[in-house]
Amino acid sequence: MFTGLVEEIGTVEGLTQLDDAVRIAVHAPKVTADAAPGDSIAVDGVCLTLVGNDGGVFTADVMRETLERSRLGSYAPGARVNLERALAAGQRMGGHIVQGHVDGVGEVVSRTPSAHWEVVRFTLPGRLERYVVEKGSIAVNGTSLTVSAVGEGFFEVSLIPTTLRETTAGGLAPGDPVNLEVDIVAKYVEKMVRG
Repeated sequence: MFTGLVEEIGTVEGLTQLDDAVRIAVHAPKVTADAAPGDSIAVDGVCLTLVGNDGGVFTADVMRETLERSRLGSYAPGARVNLERALAAGQRMGGHIVQGHVDGVGEVVSRTPSAHWEVVRFTLPGRLERYVVEKGSIAVNGTSLTVSAVGEGFFEVSLIPTTLRETTAGGLAPGDPVNLEVDIVAKYVEKMVRG
């Protein structure tokens, strides 16, 4: 489990094609400082299991299911990614419950700057619309964000300077794809109501 509070921006070193998967290598000195094989790290919101850690570069295998549901397979060396280690017992829960299980891919529509924040609009796949509500939570590339507006086929978030500076959100441009994870609580409520 994760909180959606990004700890470090890492750099993709490379992707190695396997039979039906990809092995990704990411330079990330902070999140690898105490990492061991088997640990979980969210890479742009995708929970991955470490298979190696060497000199601040970790490797993880990404299976076909993950490649189809996220944008991890499209990264090139040099791509910047949001990173977060799994939540340890006793830590503060500052964001929201993020599983690292991407529900779909959206796209940046627009960015509207203001004096103290920036409004970013994203496309929202139709099958995810029912889970996104104004003032609710959503993870965009693994970053826990509050939805400031929602409409047919889109949602918006208002980003403060800290988020723009400390995550990859500051470098997003219209047309860029993003990993989306909706709030797990909404999915459980839907299942219980359907009964």
